[in-house]
Amino acid sequence: MGRGDLIHDGVSIKIRPSDDPDKVIIQFTDDITAYYKIKKAVIKDKGVYCNGISSMIHGHLGKAGIPIHFIRQISPTEQLCYRADVIPMEVIVRNVIAGSMAQRLGIKEGVVPESPIYDLCYKSEPLCDPIINDYHAIALGLVTRSELDFIYAQTKKINDVLFPLFRGIGITLVDFKIEFGRLPSGELVMADDITPDSARFWDIATGMRLDKDRFRHDEGQVGTAYRTVYDRLKTVSDGLYAY
Repeated sequence: MGRGDLIHDGVSIKIRPSDDPDKVIIQFTDDITAYYKIKKAVIKDKGVYCNGISSMIHGHLGKAGIPIHFIRQISPTEQLCYRADVIPMEVIVRNVIAGSMAQRLGIKEGVVPESPIYDLCYKSEPLCDPIINDYHAIALGLVTRSELDFIYAQTKKINDVLFPLFRGIGITLVDFKIEFGRLPSGELVMADDITPDSARFWDIATGMRLDKDRFRHDEGQVGTAYRTVYDRLKTVSDGLYAY
């Protein structure tokens, strides 16, 4: 695989070109940060666990017919994906109230809404990634109405696949955030990963957090939590896209 210059030099992932101009290599790192990168650490093998979790999740989504940028896992910490023009907008799915929504609206963390809640977030570092609504997304020129309808429909399908999948291994998928992108053909695909870095996972039996919140709140055993998600997911993934 060609390595070349970095396309994206993030904390938890780095994106490089491949030998094929239509494909990229995504590498997951052991670095972790919180509170706008003020708090930093290195968690041994986090990159291995996140890449494995992301790859297995993509395997289940691809099997369900959901359009994804993922092609295959190519090393313990890397995956090959189609190059996509990512829309600077996150879709956040909340199956349980937690984190910023609990703080912003004064709702007790752990409350289960009648149905999943969907938020949109404008990816703009100078603006601190503000929450926006459908009208804002269209006015900003991020998406058309039909594209937004497609994104909502695919996001619902993703949640419909993943929530029962994780429930079957004793984990509540509390919330997650994803981005979509356009392939050169114009096709919209999920162009993001779902890992404990970007989603909340709670153990159903104990309530233990199995995600980045352990690092945010100094609860320790961050690597152990990530590995728990990885190991349990392997039991229901039948080697889907495994390296």
